[in-house]
Amino acid sequence: MLHIRLSTPVAAALVAVALLFVTQGPTSDVAYGTAAPSASTSRPTQGHGSPYIATHLYFGSGRHGGQPPIPDDEFMKFVADVITPRFPSGLTIQEGRGQWRAKDGNINRERSYELTVLYPAGEFRVHDPAIEYIRHLYCTKYALESVGRADVWAQASF
Repeated sequence: MLHIRLSTPVAAALVAVALLFVTQGPTSDVAYGTAAPSASTSRPTQGHGSPYIATHLYFGSGRHGGQPPIPDDEFMKFVADVITPRFPSGLTIQEGRGQWRAKDGNINRERSYELTVLYPAGEFRVHDPAIEYIRHLYCTKYALESVGRADVWAQASF
């Protein structure tokens, strides 16, 4: 399993967002990708914009078995070839430094990437299979165990 490698402040922020998602976001069925958000599960709107889902994917660059990390240009080619065709309306990628504790207790650190895509809450079922395909393909291509995912309610306007 590819562990999410995050600094303490980033990890704390993700836990806070996850708690917000669990207590105020979509039903658990939505969180597991089996039901699309509906009017009955939408958060009350505040501010400007419309209800959106912000999906964050966390890609590690470290590989197992002593293989070198995934280079930046190779990751960006994956973005261009696999992710962009599925989200041509836009996306955001941020580079980061993450860490995680391995099963043996050692702290591992690596360069990582956070991908964010925003889409109208009513399009959850449309985008969920593409997101899962991206996660699966990255793990398969680089022999990794997982790509982290967080789906968060958002209020957005463009």
